[in-house]
Amino acid sequence: MDNTSTATALTRTAEIVGYIFGLILAVVGLLNVMPAFGGLPRIGPFPVAQIHPGLLALGFLVSVAAAWTNAPSWKLPSSLIVLIDSLLICLAMFTLWRYFADVTTLENDGLFLFENVHAWVALSGCIVTLIYCWRIWGAPLAIVGSIALFYFFTGQFWPGIFEIPAIEFTQDVPNELWFNTGDGVLGNLFAIVITTILPFILLGAMLEGTGGGHSLIKLSFYGMRRFRGGPAHAAIMASSLFGTISGSAVANVVGTGVITIPMIMRRGFKPSFAGGVEATASTGGQIMPPIMGAAALVMADFTGIAYLTIIIAAIIPALAYYGSLFVTVVFECRRLGMEVGNDGIEMEPITPQDWLNAVLVILPVAVVIAALIRGASPAGSAILALGVLAILSLILNPSIRKQPWRLISALAKGGQTFGRLLMAVATVGIIVAVLGATGLPTEFAKVVSAATGDFLLPTLIFAAIASLALGMGMPTLPAYLTIIIILGPSIKALGLTDLGGHFFVFYYGVASAITPPVAIAAYAAASISGAGAMATAVQATRIGLVIFAIPFLFAYNPIMLIVAEGGAQWEWGAFLFVLVKLAVIVYMLASAASGFDKHKMSILESFLRVAVGLAAIHPEFSVSGGAIAAAIMIVVGHRLIGRSRQVDEA
Repeated sequence: MDNTSTATALTRTAEIVGYIFGLILAVVGLLNVMPAFGGLPRIGPFPVAQIHPGLLALGFLVSVAAAWTNAPSWKLPSSLIVLIDSLLICLAMFTLWRYFADVTTLENDGLFLFENVHAWVALSGCIVTLIYCWRIWGAPLAIVGSIALFYFFTGQFWPGIFEIPAIEFTQDVPNELWFNTGDGVLGNLFAIVITTILPFILLGAMLEGTGGGHSLIKLSFYGMRRFRGGPAHAAIMASSLFGTISGSAVANVVGTGVITIPMIMRRGFKPSFAGGVEATASTGGQIMPPIMGAAALVMADFTGIAYLTIIIAAIIPALAYYGSLFVTVVFECRRLGMEVGNDGIEMEPITPQDWLNAVLVILPVAVVIAALIRGASPAGSAILALGVLAILSLILNPSIRKQPWRLISALAKGGQTFGRLLMAVATVGIIVAVLGATGLPTEFAKVVSAATGDFLLPTLIFAAIASLALGMGMPTLPAYLTIIIILGPSIKALGLTDLGGHFFVFYYGVASAITPPVAIAAYAAASISGAGAMATAVQATRIGLVIFAIPFLFAYNPIMLIVAEGGAQWEWGAFLFVLVKLAVIVYMLASAASGFDKHKMSILESFLRVAVGLAAIHPEFSVSGGAIAAAIMIVVGHRLIGRSRQVDEA
């Protein structure tokens, strides 16, 4: 059998293996967090020494299967790759077995002495984790994790604030990196992810598997058929609804973009613009309540703020972002001279089943919100919604009744997604462990404070740039975690509220998915549209420009987040004024990015609109009020000039 045949057989085997271990991971993970329903006893939670290494072991196996599905693209012989992976997996299983055995001993006896072998076990576990993080998620996150690990061993030779005391190999390596149930790779962060995030990832997979995603797209096209942008507006609506559940910009682009991008192009938009619309809309799904992907759940655990509170705080910024996307498409339509109509674009007819499938999406999400309001945990709310979804899909969807195993397949797919995510989370665990052991974030905060003084603006600008740089190429969850761990103390030291600080870095972590040069969401969209990757990334940045301004607005105007923190008093007047400022910012920046309003604008006018939009962020009424007045004058002047031109042409 030649290498191609071997690779093909390996790919098929990998799909089966990934399916099996994904399903096992999903079931075990659910049993671990499932609350008691109807008087039935709880099965979990399982002991930390068992569930943490057990789920990570399944994550390794799922990741190997995912890597093997790319066998046809390998340059090395498949047999060699299989041999290398087999050795790495055996090493990973050994390190996890030692974690189980030694942490169990520590929990039972309360005393444990590390030996040289434990240090090598910890180092081996970290290296294998980094390898599979690179295999699954690409180089950026793995490089950051590798730098952190390298710094841990060589920090004594680094200059300035980076210098740390020399580590003691036998004691510090296992204690800080691997066997530490607090800040270690398998510590608190890992616990948050497997107890809180897993049910929501499974819920998203089930919602997609029951046909709700495709029906949402069809209904969005139907609802936007009378708008100028047509498919472009529909893509924005569909991606916002689907993205809040999926929690992954790239998955959202791939899931909805294969339908929306070709239709946007047929409407008359350039391929790069079509890809940019889908990339920005898919990226924004992670800031759209009520689910907001996985990172919002981690934010709730990190800050101690209720998940429901975070949902409420996210409403206005998310609506403003998607409003800006709608407005930008309107300006683009005006620039291209498009009128209302689909120009012969054929849309799939809406069937009664599509409306029923919409119920399969809306009702489980409503169950999550209702359960949270009644005091249920996020995990319990998601599991309850999972049960409701499974029952409703059997009742409302005939295809599920004919093929009920599709529910199991969706569960397995969610388990596979989570298993791959664990590679990223474990890598972030390495970073957390190193930063916690070295105290670098605290020292970093001191340096930033000394450099910026008591001024919030330069600190926020620095945090924004660093967040974009650290977030490039990473999934949103590890990007947000990495950023907030490093920059959180610096931002909080200048008086920003916990919620405002976390939201600030979260937004820029999300924005990194459309920011050149990496722009992973834009690159995914470019692969569908056929446009250049960098051209699509530039268009996505232009279309989504407002996402870079919104975090500064709620940093300086925290009332925008609705939720009062730090004893702040609620004021309707201040809140309404912030909404006016927000509308001005959206209109000014969106039109400036398009270079078009009622007619084409000069570069000077575009520059003035950007300046006025940014000035409206200022918390002082004298500045922001003046910016609003200037915006009104600019828009009125623009329209008067347009009418004058029409008269002259007539």
